[in-house]
Amino acid sequence: MSSGHALLAVGGAFLAAGVIARAGARIGLPTIPLFMLAGFVFGPNTPGLSLVDDPAELGVLAGLGLVFLLFYLGLEFSLDDLAKGGRKLVWSGLIYLILNIGGGLAFGFLLGWGTREALVIAGAIGISSSAIVTKLLLEARRMTNPESRLIMGIIVIEDLFLALYLALLQPVLSGAGSFGSALADFGKAFAFLIVMAALARWGGRVVSKLFGSADDELLTVCFVGVAVMGAAVAEEVGVSDAIGAFMVGMMLGGSKVAPRIHKLVLPLRDAFGALFFFIFGLSIDPNAVGSVVVPVLIAVALTIVLNLGAGALAARVNGFDRQAGVNIGLTVLTRGEFSLVLAAMATAAGLDSRVAPFVAGYVLLLAVIGPVAVIRSEKLTWLLPASIVRGSTRRDEPARAT
Repeated sequence: MSSGHALLAVGGAFLAAGVIARAGARIGLPTIPLFMLAGFVFGPNTPGLSLVDDPAELGVLAGLGLVFLLFYLGLEFSLDDLAKGGRKLVWSGLIYLILNIGGGLAFGFLLGWGTREALVIAGAIGISSSAIVTKLLLEARRMTNPESRLIMGIIVIEDLFLALYLALLQPVLSGAGSFGSALADFGKAFAFLIVMAALARWGGRVVSKLFGSADDELLTVCFVGVAVMGAAVAEEVGVSDAIGAFMVGMMLGGSKVAPRIHKLVLPLRDAFGALFFFIFGLSIDPNAVGSVVVPVLIAVALTIVLNLGAGALAARVNGFDRQAGVNIGLTVLTRGEFSLVLAAMATAAGLDSRVAPFVAGYVLLLAVIGPVAVIRSEKLTWLLPASIVRGSTRRDEPARAT
């Protein structure tokens, strides 16, 4: 690809993603599936204008998008917030993960595509989208609802699980030849996580000194360098670049310069994140999606049931009413960036070719259903029987965490 063609492809990607997302946002749709749709429309697998013949030619840009997405999630993650939530929050998060990861794993094995594929599908089905969940709470003006604090706590626990899951999954996807080599790979990955978590917990002063420049330009250059370098080092030691970026974000999130980094990284996250989803959309083959329509529909129905069940149990544990249970279940329903990260990892590892289109169709459908369900959640209380949730907490009084 020539320089002119490359610039044309990147510029066209930004413009197409922005125009289509802006049109969809007017009817309340989140941007992630719209970015994917833009890539699909202008990709090599659909008739009409194609920006690139091979999506792999934009692989570095997609990698940067993944780095900034996970770096931002790590920046948002706080071990202190998890500790403050108390046992009820931890139990609520565990209930959510057990139901959704367990259900996703069972569904993955029932598909019969393979063990590694089942593990990828379990993660894709089991983890909600932090970006979309946060955006939904803001757009629905529910951040002050008592259950919203619990929802954000569940997201925090999911992010923690994400780090461990990727560390476990990477040796499996890399095709370690024996149990011993797989154990060694996981050992290196786990050691990397421990070191980065220790830096995040106790290295705040050191990080603040290293990144304490008053100049926003220099601060931006430095944190971008360390985020990309951290992702590269993680990849070299057997951890995914995604989790490397996440851990670097968590490390910088505990420093005094975190508020400034948070503000400065947002344009990078939005711009390169849009490219990541657009480039993923480029690789979607409509013929392949057609072959997985039935599994996608079953997975969506399963996810709705599991999330409502998790919402009901979380509401009961925390003393919330039935409406709060429905709000919890529907708000964490959408899937997004993490599911697509797993699909990209599956494609890179040479797994069954049906995994990527399955995840793409699954994410697209839930990204449409989720926001609509959240907006109309007050009319969907009937989805939970009154006998399941017996909470007595008033809607305007937050429950106390113990």
